[in-house]
Amino acid sequence: MMSLNRAQIIGNLTRDPEMRTTTTGQTVCNFSVATSTQWNNPQGQKQERTEYHPVVTWGRLAEICSQYLAKGRKVYVDGRLQTREWEAQDGSKKQRTEIVAENVIILDRQGSGSGPNYVPTSTASSIGLDTMSSTNASIDRGIGDQEIRIEDIPF
Repeated sequence: MMSLNRAQIIGNLTRDPEMRTTTTGQTVCNFSVATSTQWNNPQGQKQERTEYHPVVTWGRLAEICSQYLAKGRKVYVDGRLQTREWEAQDGSKKQRTEIVAENVIILDRQGSGSGPNYVPTSTASSIGLDTMSSTNASIDRGIGDQEIRIEDIPF
């Protein structure tokens, strides 16, 4: 039996990422991405619907997202869907489906200069840093055996 659990979205962050450390010491970062669909209704009027997608990143990817992402940034997110269930303080059962991201790519060039949330995508693309992958903490994409650490990035 074959199955596939894949989610790919392109949209804008609706809020700044929130990073925390779990009780077991794992780093986790949460943010939300909005995507929009537009169409014309039968009367020819333009309609729009926005969906909000909660995103979770873990480990080194969580740290990188917390450092470089901010509200309004356009991103590509690739991951899998996962549903969490918990019991609220009032005893009711709660449920949330999230995208557990494996790759995040910053798509815009927000701001100018070298502020803390600015990542020049042309520079990042040229050295293979446009993809932040949780499966590869060194952020190494096709640049040989050389390891690039986030601390070594000059911007």
